[in-house]
Amino acid sequence: MNLNLYGHDGQWLMVDCGVTFDEPLVAPYLNQTTGSKHHVVAPDPSFIVAQREQLAGLVITHGHEDHVGAVAALWPRLRCPVFATPFTAELLHRKLGQVGLAGKVPVQIVNPDATLTVGPFVLSWLAITHSIPEPQALLISTSAGTVFHTADWKIDAQPISGKPFNANLYRQLGETELLALVGDSTNAIKPGFSISERICAEGLNTVIKRCSGRVVVSCFGSNIARLISLARIAQQTGRYMALLGRSLENMHGVAKKTGYWPDDLDVLEKAHIGYLPANEVLVVATGSQGEPRAALNRMAIDASPYFELEAGDTVIFSSIVIPGNEKAVERLLEKLRKKGVQVVLSEDSDVPIHASGHPCVEELKLMYQWTKPQIAIPVHGEPEHLEAHGAVAREMGVKRTYVGRNGDLYLLAPQPGIRRAKVKVGRIAIEQS
Repeated sequence: MNLNLYGHDGQWLMVDCGVTFDEPLVAPYLNQTTGSKHHVVAPDPSFIVAQREQLAGLVITHGHEDHVGAVAALWPRLRCPVFATPFTAELLHRKLGQVGLAGKVPVQIVNPDATLTVGPFVLSWLAITHSIPEPQALLISTSAGTVFHTADWKIDAQPISGKPFNANLYRQLGETELLALVGDSTNAIKPGFSISERICAEGLNTVIKRCSGRVVVSCFGSNIARLISLARIAQQTGRYMALLGRSLENMHGVAKKTGYWPDDLDVLEKAHIGYLPANEVLVVATGSQGEPRAALNRMAIDASPYFELEAGDTVIFSSIVIPGNEKAVERLLEKLRKKGVQVVLSEDSDVPIHASGHPCVEELKLMYQWTKPQIAIPVHGEPEHLEAHGAVAREMGVKRTYVGRNGDLYLLAPQPGIRRAKVKVGRIAIEQS
């Protein structure tokens, strides 16, 4: 879950405000007794709430839950303007409506290539590639220097949805004496490059063509490109695609409303699945992380109201197992296998059936080669990822690299440095409507 604060000239800018799921209120890497898990966990915003008059605004870089999921719960304590591109804004409006905040939050819709002044910050939105429509990097310019906040990104020259990665945008930053890069560390321990979403689509097509019974694919619900790929595969293989899970259905609705869903791709009403021959069914379902309340687990225990999985059916995991979810996923796999269902995991597949949305080592190297920042600040990852990202930055010649933890205060100008545990931070449980 992401919540970043940039301070300058007596004011603050918040970038992203997300949640995490089924987590304790103490971070596992602190090696403390974590206690029970909570379904939805957000960062504790007390530090900025105590000075919210100085909060100039909140920018949401894209629509993933770990970047936008806490806005509806925390905004009543923040009371600041919110800035988002059209797809992300539509997602946010729906979340706000669920908690009675429709029309009450000042959400300003910005174009993906916009430049806007918010308090003492001049903000430029930069198109980048990731696993959801309209992912944005953010250039934050002040009188003290300019910071490049990458948010989540990868290099994808062949995305299914959106424009290909444009390296020229980032080469231009290297000519501007960029003060700092604050960057995604999620895949910093993985060598090479991430694969393109189009390569993933080809792999899924190969696997699904082999299947004779029903096919259920579980993937992260926000990956519109993956859903578009699967809808095309359904067309090509004589199947009908349906969606099971509220997050999938909501994302599909947002994609249609904002023009990201192709007009020629139909999605079957889920109530009709049970009436089709098994070899004509392709279902995309939530629950790739073993969540007990998700659609896939309900199928595994014969609790779905739409159809029952049978021997000869195939469940494809077009995802990775997020660390910490291994036991839950293993329990789910055991249930599926007991039913005689064939299971295809992305790590065991002979062709690629999942593509990460985050940069691997060679992509990080290229970004540093292009942008040439004076300072590197790895974020968005566990400690081992941050350390690995820092090592990449140093290898690429970055003069100063600061690897910190939640609550550290990074000083960027005029004298760079880092103050450890300067800000009291924590986690809070929030209710989900």
